[in-house]
Amino acid sequence: QEQLVESGGGLVQSGGSVRLSCVASGFAFDPNAIGWFRQAPGKEREGVSCINRSDRSTVYADFVKGRSTISRDGAKNTVYLQMNDLKPEDTAVYYCAADADLYCSDYVPSSADFRSWGQGTQVTVSS
Repeated sequence: QEQLVESGGGLVQSGGSVRLSCVASGFAFDPNAIGWFRQAPGKEREGVSCINRSDRSTVYADFVKGRSTISRDGAKNTVYLQMNDLKPEDTAVYYCAADADLYCSDYVPSSADFRSWGQGTQVTVSS
């Protein structure tokens, strides 16, 4: 059974940092694309970042570009999202998603394109 488990969220002060982790298990084949999404109360889910297993290329949404890093540890089946200089508007539930066939090119693909999802981890940034 395919499973994604996020962790690392919590309460952070504005300007602080957080490192989110997404552990994948139960996949018959290593998914190529792992993406991070977030959803704030009353807002739509939006793509934050994405990484490709095939060539380790990465994509970032404009609102996190320059202050976030996505990385992948194949040996641990884990994808990380390091976020720095956090702002109150970064407050949201952060989800990771995976898809075996998807490739993230110039932008984070639509959430509808990802097959598997985690349960999410809450990040709250206080001002």
